[in-house]
This record gives sequence, structure tokens and C-alpha cells, in this order.
Amino acid sequence: MNIGHYISLLDHSEQALAKAFREVGAKHRDEPDVMVMCNHLASQCEGHVTALQPFVERYQGSTSEDEPDRLHSDLFGGARSGSLALLRDFHDLYLMATEAEICWTVIAQAAQALRDRELLAVVHASEAQTSIHVDWLKTRIKQTAPQTLVAAR
Repeated sequence: MNIGHYISLLDHSEQALAKAFREVGAKHRDEPDVMVMCNHLASQCEGHVTALQPFVERYQGSTSEDEPDRLHSDLFGGARSGSLALLRDFHDLYLMATEAEICWTVIAQAAQALRDRELLAVVHASEAQTSIHVDWLKTRIKQTAPQTLVAAR
């Protein structure tokens, strides 16, 4: 059974996403709503990690331990500064959030196949929040892009 691989991948992805949200929030605290929302979304990611822990233990599997960390380091080298900074940081967060979102989808399918109602309940709650993270980031990207790419000098 390979579900442990994806649960471990998701666990690490949610941890990295929480850390990245906090970094972006701190770096761009002067932007309206960014610090508050990023900290709120980071807290939700941390809640996902907590809710996932019993299943990390239940479905221990082998995974390449650096896989999610590699994704975090490849996408997010830390919050940036400069005219494109906020847009690029939102872009990276969006990619990281969609990684978590698809992992929730994969785990949902496995939980259904296993008839694991407990895991399915965690998946449904967390996947819904992660979808909101993705939507918020996409909206902020749409708001930020024109001003950054067209109006900025």
C-alpha cells in the first residue's frame, strides 16, 4: 500500500506552505490584508498538519524525504523585495498550495477505496480550506498583476 507516501508528501507540503505563508506575510506586512490573511492561512495549514498526524502514523510508508522540501526550496527561496516581489511571492504560494490541493484529492480517492471514514472527514475539511487558499491567491495575483506588470516603472 502506497498511501503513506502521499500522506507524508502532503504533511511536508502543508508544513512548507505554512512556513511560506508566514514569511510572505511578514515580508509584505505593509500591504493591506496580506499579513493577516497569510497568518490565518498558515494557521489553517498547521491545523491540517495536526489533523493528519494520526494518519501519518497509521499509514507509515516510504517516501523520498526531500521531495516536498525540494518543492519548497525550488519554488520559494524566501520572500522577496522589489517591484515584482509580491506578485512572485503570491505566484510561488499558489504553486505550493495547488501541490497540497492535488495531494488532498489523491488521498481522498485512496481514503474512499479504503473506506477510511476518519481520514475522509479530515480530507474533506482540509481540502475545502486548501481550495480557498488557492482561490484567494489567484484573486490576489489577478489584483496585483496589472499594477505590477503594466503600471509600475
